[in-house]
Amino acid sequence: MARILIIDDDEVVGLTLARMLEIEAHQVSRALSAEAGLTLAAAEPPDAIILDMRMPLMGGLEFLRRLRQDERLRGLPVGIVTGDYFLDDHVLAELAELGASIRHKPIFIEDLTALTRELLGTASPDA
Repeated sequence: MARILIIDDDEVVGLTLARMLEIEAHQVSRALSAEAGLTLAAAEPPDAIILDMRMPLMGGLEFLRRLRQDERLRGLPVGIVTGDYFLDDHVLAELAELGASIRHKPIFIEDLTALTRELLGTASPDA
């Protein structure tokens, strides 16, 4: 069982993702903003983070930049789950450089499970 932090400003999306991960026996915490997510991650670092890209005030990319600047948190695996299918090439390049895996909404339980296993380094050989 891993500790997963979900950061999404849409409460329903965050709750849905949390329930899908809880089915897989993960312990899930949620934040409704990137700022709250940074605070939660710093207080009790999770095993992985599932992050929305588009949020008010601080988006997923800025969250990831700040996370990677923190010595204790820079190695945390991050998966971005976004509804934005049209990310600029430079944004995609920076996300890759910052070590984030990207999936698009809607995301099904099989895809979320595979992403989580990838982030945790527990993907099966045939996955």
